[in-house]
Amino acid sequence: MQLEKYLKDETSYLLDHVCSTITKDKINLPGPDFTDRIMASSDRSNRVLGSLQQIFDHGRLSGTGYLSLLPVDQGVEHSAGSSFAPNPEYFDPENIIKLAIEGGCNAVASTLGVLGAVSRKYAHKIPFLVKLNHNELLTYPNTFDQIYFAQVEQAWDMGAVAIGATIYFGSPESDRQIMETSKAFRRAHELGMATVLWCYLRNDAFKKDKDYSVSADLTGQANHLGVTIEADIIKQKQPTNNGGFLAFENFGKTNELVYSKLTTDHPIDLTRYQVANCYMGRAGLINSGGASGKDDFVGAARTAVINKRAGGMGLISGRKAFQRPMKEGVELLHLIQDVYLDESITIA
Repeated sequence: MQLEKYLKDETSYLLDHVCSTITKDKINLPGPDFTDRIMASSDRSNRVLGSLQQIFDHGRLSGTGYLSLLPVDQGVEHSAGSSFAPNPEYFDPENIIKLAIEGGCNAVASTLGVLGAVSRKYAHKIPFLVKLNHNELLTYPNTFDQIYFAQVEQAWDMGAVAIGATIYFGSPESDRQIMETSKAFRRAHELGMATVLWCYLRNDAFKKDKDYSVSADLTGQANHLGVTIEADIIKQKQPTNNGGFLAFENFGKTNELVYSKLTTDHPIDLTRYQVANCYMGRAGLINSGGASGKDDFVGAARTAVINKRAGGMGLISGRKAFQRPMKEGVELLHLIQDVYLDESITIA
């Protein structure tokens, strides 16, 4: 693929970088044998391993160990109007599933209502990932709190192979969210489903001179808390800066070596630190595709290259794909997948 078209003057910067902070030989890298090589030695049951393998074996990335997921829970998280007005066809859940299938995704992640509306027609055709909790924006003034809209058993009943949840680490409600989600993940594993955690940082204080909710050190620690409750896959925003622990007085604990030895300001090194906090890759790191804008194809390619070269497991890209005509959405998803299929794009 012609990545220069998308990476432009960053082509050499991103494709030729060698990571000398946490070297690639220390990372448990994705691959066709990831379930056998890494997950089979964990306490996950045979049914959970089978569910994970179903996800790995679907779509254009089947057999690679990499993941391309379509998440569409924004109808609740951001309001249906703000999410689907650019493309009203996605008010219909069936079109969400069709985009995931035609886009060659490993799985489709959405709400109980969206997936339940078409589960008998599609649950056997593409792996379902039911997102159980959401933030709602009808309370006035708006509040920001992940609350459970659905239960684990409902996901299992419709034939889903995985559940997902969000925790707003750093928020006043985070303790409750951690406990609720820990219980949900345990129940999902008991029933044989895989678990995916959206590890987001949310606190107005984190937005100081920079937006430290996307700093490598804070997001890395959020990842570490996520794998502590046995998330099989971590979804995290790609870091754009560092030093969140250093920016606030009397906050948390860190070590100078995090900044002098384990990270640099290179985006691949910052993302490598996120991977390290996922038990050195024993839980896969998928980065968020981010909001839709004027240069979505450029942003998607860049994010995928950074994730792959850092040792991540893939991308989860929603708004960039569904807030455009379906044909273009499919093209964008295929572009992301082409990065992971391109053997010339190696681990840094």
